[in-house]
Amino acid sequence: MDDIRDDQWHLRFLNIGAVHRQSQGEDVTVAIVDTGVSPHRDLRRNLLLGVDVLTDGNGQQDANSHGTSMAGLVAAHGNGNEGALGVAPKSRIIPIRIAADDGRGTPDDVATGIDWAADRKARIISVSYTGASSAKLRSSVNRAISEGAVVIAAVGNRPENLNVGFPAAYDGVLAVGAVGRDGEHAALSVTGKAVAITAPGVDIYSTSTNNNYSKGSGTSAATAIVAGAAALVRSKYPELSAREVVHRLTATATDKGAPGRDEQYGYGVLNLVAALTADVPPLSASTAPSSTSTSDAPERDGGGRLPVVVAVLAAAGSGVLLVLWLRYRRRKGATT
Repeated sequence: MDDIRDDQWHLRFLNIGAVHRQSQGEDVTVAIVDTGVSPHRDLRRNLLLGVDVLTDGNGQQDANSHGTSMAGLVAAHGNGNEGALGVAPKSRIIPIRIAADDGRGTPDDVATGIDWAADRKARIISVSYTGASSAKLRSSVNRAISEGAVVIAAVGNRPENLNVGFPAAYDGVLAVGAVGRDGEHAALSVTGKAVAITAPGVDIYSTSTNNNYSKGSGTSAATAIVAGAAALVRSKYPELSAREVVHRLTATATDKGAPGRDEQYGYGVLNLVAALTADVPPLSASTAPSSTSTSDAPERDGGGRLPVVVAVLAAAGSGVLLVLWLRYRRRKGATT
């Protein structure tokens, strides 16, 4: 679909042309902990071998398309001016499949995926999943952060989620909410004290399975976009610690809503040009952004029901076939 780039409104919102003159994510590896990543033509050069924690595969199988969409938002390289373009098109993707084809996953499977990413020294770990807490998940997140990874996770989608889920609610995780085309809080995005930053998450176009393209709405997309942003910062400023990377993203975010951090926008809306060019004072312990919920209590009976909204665009003769998947029921947690 040659005009997919025109549909990627979030690239214009982020002023991606100016951004890519500063950084394209060179030499940074991003782990996508999700439903696997299909080797789409717009991703193929950046896709590494990963792992399937459910079947012992290499992570490059994705019957759901969610993981492939997230990977495209981070690292799609397209083909010139055609095809999908990611936020960090020269970063590399480690695909880690932790959810079944219907999108179901468990906190412990997510933990295993995060451990695998940490073992491979992934500098960014992107988790477009929200669900219940577990001791293993909390331990794996803490370990990854302590070893220098930036861990980024979706806060979850309304109406199925009422509160920020896990791992986003853990201290030290960059918890991401969503805004719409107007830069205002998206009604689908969960709110709460743990929200740290927001990014585009409505009508987001990306890659899908079988070399098709997707259109989706949710905090999943916003999370992948922020993961791409973190890759750009780590590439331009390789000397920064993971905490300093998070600080640079949150300190330069465009403040919205109530002054300062608030429950809708966190510190504000992602401002990539500022994140890559602003003079940001070093982080002090008193200003370190963090989640405020560290409870291990399970959320709404193991994560409740979460929506997946993914539209697959496939060539159908001279037209376009639109297939919309809505609201899988999740008992143990889900991609968002």
